[in-house]
Amino acid sequence: MALQRLTAKNLTVFTKADLTFGKGLNVIVGENGAGKTHLLKLAYSVIATFWEEGRKPSPTTPTKTHLQVKLADKLVNVFRPEALGRLTRRKPGRERCDVSLKFTDSKHNISFSFATNSKTEVALEVTPSSWLEVSAAYFPTRELLTIFPNFVSVYEGHYLEFEETWRDTCLMLGEPLQRGPREKRIQELLAPIEDAMGGKIELDKVGRFYLSTPNGRLEMPLVAEGLRKLGMLARLVATGSLLDKGFLFWDEPEANLNPMLIKQVAKSILSLSSSGIQVFLATHSLFLLREIEILTSQQPFDGLSARFFGLHKDADGSVSVSQGDSIDEIGDITSLDEELAQSDRFIEA
Repeated sequence: MALQRLTAKNLTVFTKADLTFGKGLNVIVGENGAGKTHLLKLAYSVIATFWEEGRKPSPTTPTKTHLQVKLADKLVNVFRPEALGRLTRRKPGRERCDVSLKFTDSKHNISFSFATNSKTEVALEVTPSSWLEVSAAYFPTRELLTIFPNFVSVYEGHYLEFEETWRDTCLMLGEPLQRGPREKRIQELLAPIEDAMGGKIELDKVGRFYLSTPNGRLEMPLVAEGLRKLGMLARLVATGSLLDKGFLFWDEPEANLNPMLIKQVAKSILSLSSSGIQVFLATHSLFLLREIEILTSQQPFDGLSARFFGLHKDADGSVSVSQGDSIDEIGDITSLDEELAQSDRFIEA
């Protein structure tokens, strides 16, 4: 199961966005304010709604009336606008946002829209005939292991100004460890991550995470933030949430990581992609992009499918999308050009 295509008209900064995804790794590149996170959150909101509704006890077949409300709720809780209509592109007068997602199995396809005055529901034009049976995980730029204890219960019992992606991911972090025939594959994926962290992630009975090393256990707040981000990835692999199938959305995985850890993150991401996880990254890190290009040309990742998407700010304030199978095909990205220019200045100096 994979997301093949996403189209959005009049969504936030986009007049029109039309993205064709690969089954493996998909990398969205752009400077700050170009809408990278918005595209990730849009795709995640739809997929997470399908998965959450499908795993409820005795789920019924998707209906237009039910989905129109549930999807609107998820969009508002993930994006956190004042109202659903605030996600439409800012223009004088009333505007309408149109969204369509197509999957490898057409029974999951969906199209919907909402206007600037929409509040509690979307208008469904194409209704899926089946729920998704695979999970979706969203990693925000901040690690979540340190806030995990009691976060879900507090979030669900109070109104907090946190994106629902935090709550969703914390729920997955608290899942029990996977046992059975898939343990060998889990250990294969975990080994290089645990080697980079210098230990294993453990969850105690009261909901606190630790990094267990040969020298003892470290409370998660005492662990470097970059290692905590690797710890989130390790935990979801260990629980089976990221194994063989499903979706991973990761916003700026390079944030707060040193180059050595970025190299490990890139390798882990490609390992997940090659195992059947469809991965979506948002980044403006030249180092991460170069590492991905280097690794995809080497064993054991040679031939792994990857798609790149460049977001470009236009003169009218909107953002356009270019795409291709290599970084060279997505046009110039200002933030990447600045990094290259600095290297030139350093050599000259």
